[in-house]
Amino acid sequence: MVSESSKLQRPALPKTTRRLRADDCIVVDKEELRRAQFGAGIGNFIEWYDIGVYGYLAVTMTAVFTEGMDQTMGLLVTLLGFAVSFVVRPLGGMILGPIGDKIGRRKVMFFTIALMAAATTLIGLLPTAGQVGLWVIIPLYLLKMMQGFSTGGEYSGAATYVAEFSPDNRRGFMTALLNSGSMLGFAAGAAVVAATTMLTTSAWGESAMLDGGWRIPFLVALPLGIVAIMLRHRIPESPSFEAAQELSEEGDVNPIFIRHNLPNILRHYWPQILIGCALIAADGTSSYMLTSYMPTYLEAEIGSPAVHTAVAAVAVLVVQAILIPIIAIWSDKIGRRPIYVMATIGNLVLLVPAFALMHVGELWSLYVSLALVMLPSAFFLALTGSVMSELFPTASRYGGVGVTHNLAISIFGGTTPLVSQILVNVTGDHFAPAYYIMFFSVVALVATFKLRETAARPLLGSVPVVRSKEEAEALANGQDSNEHLDTSMMMLVTRR
Repeated sequence: MVSESSKLQRPALPKTTRRLRADDCIVVDKEELRRAQFGAGIGNFIEWYDIGVYGYLAVTMTAVFTEGMDQTMGLLVTLLGFAVSFVVRPLGGMILGPIGDKIGRRKVMFFTIALMAAATTLIGLLPTAGQVGLWVIIPLYLLKMMQGFSTGGEYSGAATYVAEFSPDNRRGFMTALLNSGSMLGFAAGAAVVAATTMLTTSAWGESAMLDGGWRIPFLVALPLGIVAIMLRHRIPESPSFEAAQELSEEGDVNPIFIRHNLPNILRHYWPQILIGCALIAADGTSSYMLTSYMPTYLEAEIGSPAVHTAVAAVAVLVVQAILIPIIAIWSDKIGRRPIYVMATIGNLVLLVPAFALMHVGELWSLYVSLALVMLPSAFFLALTGSVMSELFPTASRYGGVGVTHNLAISIFGGTTPLVSQILVNVTGDHFAPAYYIMFFSVVALVATFKLRETAARPLLGSVPVVRSKEEAEALANGQDSNEHLDTSMMMLVTRR
């Protein structure tokens, strides 16, 4: 029988092959799940807060850190600072992911949030080019790389952690809340930039942001980081990870139950990595276009005032944060693949009209165009955490997600602002960024048809995760007719 304990229940690990029993299932306590969700989500909030701050201060940062340089070249140097953090992001995923599979998700996530908050705060303390010269770009880039390294383990760890904590039939919804938090973090970054701009200019004049007001949004990361560290100190370890650790000690020979190092992850799971990279390339270019390049594009190419752009972005991103979990609930019901099809086709249909509306130059067209860019991105972001976690088995999930997500985001997502601006400069075509995203959407559409449907199914190499002992008993009793259950892929069952 399932234990009456209200806490997380992990199954005993038998040494013989048998059918799924009710007490094999992991039953999660609602309070523990909420604590895990909030503790994991705060890191993504801070990560995207920093991205929002840097994106909406790009023009100001150009003046601060490239003073004396040609303005067009200075803007590219500033955007390169954004892209350079993604150079080391895969390294973070490749190093921190396998470590997380070895020592636990919680310990690595504690490290990533501390490193991220420290790097963001230190950017706010850097001298300007006017004070020490253009060499200040070097420590700026180094701190952005530090952020990138920590981020390489942050989202993949949080997604893995929450996915393993979530009931199977609500995993899409629970992991999607991470990206809702990310969008709210970005909106918070844009809002802090807008508020700081308005307050400092009204108090000290038009040059207030250049004179030091730009530091304030970065320094806000310090108290946010302290709160995040305190929250993560209280979260428990993933029950699936702990059960997988015990199974590893039992010496099970099924390959999916073996914790692999990076070379073996690449060797055993390269098909999943390729599918994941194709999906994340479309996801990343779409979302980073909205969050990180639109501020620069609207200011530099359209002439939209920074405050108007920031306020519009906050409104659109709050709507996106609401839509993401709603779409994810839908994916839990109808499957992941139909949602991906809607996302890719949405980009192919909506992006060109969106960019055309931007050039109307009116306030209403600004809001409508950003909304059109946002909608397909919301469909992608609703699936990121769940699908990436569902591609890999528990024993190597953190490492697999870390490699796949960070490699694709770094190569395609993080470079979106820089590549988009280069495309505009080289071609003179203001629609070039739209075509860039549409290309990756076509690639993702092809990959979608290679994707195994995973909604409402137990994670590979794990056992069913449920909300009550009654649900566990129902699964055990109905396992013969349940097409979502494959006991050969569960951590407690070995093949004869």
